[in-house]
Amino acid sequence: MGNIFLFSVIVGLIMALLLVPVTFTKKKKEGNANPSVVGMIAAAMIIAVLGAFAFYYITNLDRNFTSMWILFIAAAGAGAAFATGKERLVKSGLFLFGLGVGAYFLTAFVFNADEKYESAKMEVKTEIEAFDEEKTPASVPPQFARNKMKKAFGQVPNTSYYELGELQIQKVNGKYVYIAPVEFSGLFKWLKGNETPGYFTLSATDSSANPKFMKESMVYTPSSFFNKNIERHIRMNYPKHIFNGDVQLEVNDEGKPFYIRTYGDFISARNGFEVEGIVVVDPQTGDTKSYTLKDVPAFIDGAVSPETVSLQNSYFGNYVQGFWNSVFGKSDVKLPSDEGTEANVSPIFNEDGEMYYFTDFTSPKEGVDSMLGYSLTNSRTGEATFYTGNLEESYMDSQGALQIIQKKFIEKKWDGEMPVLYNFFGEASWLTPVLDANGFLQNYFIVSAANPEISAYADTPNQALKKYKTALQKGGGTVDGSSKAEEKQTTGTVVRVYKEKTGDYTVVSFLLDNGKNYLVSSEISPLAIYLKENDKVSITFMDTGESFLPVKELKIEGL
Repeated sequence: MGNIFLFSVIVGLIMALLLVPVTFTKKKKEGNANPSVVGMIAAAMIIAVLGAFAFYYITNLDRNFTSMWILFIAAAGAGAAFATGKERLVKSGLFLFGLGVGAYFLTAFVFNADEKYESAKMEVKTEIEAFDEEKTPASVPPQFARNKMKKAFGQVPNTSYYELGELQIQKVNGKYVYIAPVEFSGLFKWLKGNETPGYFTLSATDSSANPKFMKESMVYTPSSFFNKNIERHIRMNYPKHIFNGDVQLEVNDEGKPFYIRTYGDFISARNGFEVEGIVVVDPQTGDTKSYTLKDVPAFIDGAVSPETVSLQNSYFGNYVQGFWNSVFGKSDVKLPSDEGTEANVSPIFNEDGEMYYFTDFTSPKEGVDSMLGYSLTNSRTGEATFYTGNLEESYMDSQGALQIIQKKFIEKKWDGEMPVLYNFFGEASWLTPVLDANGFLQNYFIVSAANPEISAYADTPNQALKKYKTALQKGGGTVDGSSKAEEKQTTGTVVRVYKEKTGDYTVVSFLLDNGKNYLVSSEISPLAIYLKENDKVSITFMDTGESFLPVKELKIEGL
């Protein structure tokens, strides 16, 4: 509290000196100030100190002197109006100086667009690596997870005191889970309860899993009041830090919760934001510690807040050719999607368990659902990569994928949520959970971004992947298989054959005398249409571990 009192006193003194005219009355004796002036300054200072304290305490604004520019302009302007003579001249000059600073702050977004773009510049690649189909993507939608947690709220002691807080996805003990704190439901509940009892955890990959309530008392929380409010507590300990984004709950592998918040600095003139690190708070004791991004503890997944990543995406997409181009010509402008689950971005995990924020970019032209690329931002380092996709194909954006789902289930009134682009079998594909009107998960829908007519859906992501592979082959697509699947060769005699005509191609399923089933499209091997029982074959296939193994090359003896 000491810092805010000292800062308020300094601000109050500056305001009082600006406001009170010290030369409007004559001095009684040379060298002695008029007592009424001293009294006015003292009274104005007391009021200004109390006002500054209330302003900074309530708003939680950073306590850098640049944050008081509006107060400075108002005080200097009023002081110049009340003053006379040389004092009016001086205070008018200060007022004009304040106006200049204010104009600089207010128009900085026009002039620092290039700096913003450079701060958010991304490495550019063509396509992400293929997803390992033997693994399960973290694809339980937040709305469904939240509904399940609410239904399990009876596990919380003194339930009427609390409500469910914001969800945060992370990896705990090698598993992908949603974390949601229990929060106070109001001031009087906080006065009675003083601390919250814990948090919920729920699998982010298994939609059939049930929430678990973890008992961990927390005193400093977002729903606490006065100095126990977590954001105010952080501000008290780091008065000059520039924060961006809400506080988030992170849990270590032992199940102990911590609140974190991203800090950084303005790009210029109190405008824009560039991340530098995080502040970590123990919500039980209130102990705080600041870390730069390179020193962030290993258990923290979301060091860079989703709000910060959303800003970076906006800088990268809009300011490629400066501010005015983003308003008028819009040449090369790419608009980040607003379909993300957290501040317009969606957190996903790669095969190494690292969390990234996904965002797709679309054209600023209305009525166009063609994707111009997509970005993945590392949630611990803030490093981002922009993927252009196959430039020879036109990819559908996330809004287009949601519209397909809406039309597919128009009678049932189901909608998609949290569309994420993956590389499934070498094909850029949207994976989207489908929810009913009550927010309950109904299925998982996969659709090709380049060929929207190819799609599949099933009760689980892995079942949908298997159906999608078949749909790709039936649609004449080339299936590359899993990123982890080993390419193998074998020979044998055909025991059974099944052929199905799909479009311009034929999909051939066959069983060899080794007891394994294989699948090949006539697009890959045109002579496969002649395959029959008792043929001897040599094949190259991907050992994906599935019931029907995808064939990359087929040779029939005698043909």
